[in-house]
Amino acid sequence: MLQPVFNKNDKKAKIFIYAVSIIVFTAVVVLSKVQLKVSLPFSPHVFATTSAIINSIVGLLLFAGFFTAKQKKFELHKKIMMAAILLSVLFLLSYIAHHLFAGDTRYGDTNHDGLISGEELSLAGSMRMVYYFILLTHIPLAGIILPFILFTAYRALIGEYAEHKKLTRITWPIWLYVAITGVIVYCMISPFYIW
Repeated sequence: MLQPVFNKNDKKAKIFIYAVSIIVFTAVVVLSKVQLKVSLPFSPHVFATTSAIINSIVGLLLFAGFFTAKQKKFELHKKIMMAAILLSVLFLLSYIAHHLFAGDTRYGDTNHDGLISGEELSLAGSMRMVYYFILLTHIPLAGIILPFILFTAYRALIGEYAEHKKLTRITWPIWLYVAITGVIVYCMISPFYIW
């Protein structure tokens, strides 16, 4: 097993993890309601593409982290999972930038007027329901996963590997689902972007 990186201090860790989680959640909610009318020298949807690429890499890292833990390659596992956490921070910045500069895109809005006409609704068909089902499962899970990720990492970093493993049974599948569905949501909505 690896040596602990931090000394155990559950009280400070809880305060830090809850504070970071609340700040990030609040920032995402508030900033998703704001759109900056700025003329960028590139399409703001580049941020969405970047987010999808990062989510794809995070998904791959989560699988790699799972397999390295099973193989008891703990040093490699730690590096992989720290990379997944750092990439998730970059994802968050890219996600916020996309919403700040591009605003919302509605599934099926082919004429980009922000409204879905009967004809557009008909063209979107049942895929619109599939899209919203995936989106409506993705969003709340994305909103709650951060403290789980941070508590899971904290347990590993203080050397409480049994607790880390127990938390991983909850954290890993939700985090993986959020990463994969993030890419799926992007693939489904991106045809309706104005590039």
